[in-house]
Amino acid sequence: MIPVWLTDTVTSDLNRAIHYTQLWGLHGMELRTVGGPDDRVPFVNEKQIRTQIEGTDLLLSSVVPSVFEGPVSDRAAWMNDLLRFEDTLELCQRVGCPRVTIAPFAAEPGRSMEPMAEALQRAGEKADEHDVLIAVRNGPETACPTGQALAELLGRVDASSVRAAWNPVGALRAGEDPTEGLMALAGLVTLVRCSDGGVEGGRWVERPLGDGAVGWREQLEQLSAQGFRGPISLEIYQEPRPKHGLRSATTLIQMVRDVRAEAVSGDR
Repeated sequence: MIPVWLTDTVTSDLNRAIHYTQLWGLHGMELRTVGGPDDRVPFVNEKQIRTQIEGTDLLLSSVVPSVFEGPVSDRAAWMNDLLRFEDTLELCQRVGCPRVTIAPFAAEPGRSMEPMAEALQRAGEKADEHDVLIAVRNGPETACPTGQALAELLGRVDASSVRAAWNPVGALRAGEDPTEGLMALAGLVTLVRCSDGGVEGGRWVERPLGDGAVGWREQLEQLSAQGFRGPISLEIYQEPRPKHGLRSATTLIQMVRDVRAEAVSGDR
């Protein structure tokens, strides 16, 4: 398991993002917005990304374009997303990024999964040609709020590149036990989004990693048992964000080390 982070939850400035990544002891980054507020992947300064990351030993674990974020009922919009998706895949090849993280469309009550599966199938076929993975993220604002729903959708897609970006906080906020959500996605996860929190007074409150209701130690143990070796991507939402980013990164790194040590000890 590789500790990384979604940089624009703290800063969209690449220099500062690299500084924080190294300061916090993380192994890499997931990039969404790089530069100004409108500089969303793939419309970013590719030369800057290539030059600055190549000068480090950091991993570019994933990029996050604006793809399939609207309702699947708007077929014209997602067909246009598919056309533009080629730009993201080509960017991945040029900057050495193995993965693209996307949404499974916006939540629409009662909407069939068939058009969503069709869209992901088409995207997966394009990704297969470029040898890039697609990580589809669950969350309460999406058409797949839970791990179970995401597993059901992915089961309808016949493309080896289309996998899961498991978001246990998203599942928890949607009313799913994170342990059960991860069980449903066993063998499908290629990236994990990492934050923590809980319900207080009827509303969701962000909490330091490990202090919330997710049960991150158990999640990491479960991921390890499933053979997951990919990126665990921190999202930082508590203020001041740089301070909480350091705390969460330190906690994540220590938990990953402990789980690795237990796995090695158990293999002896």
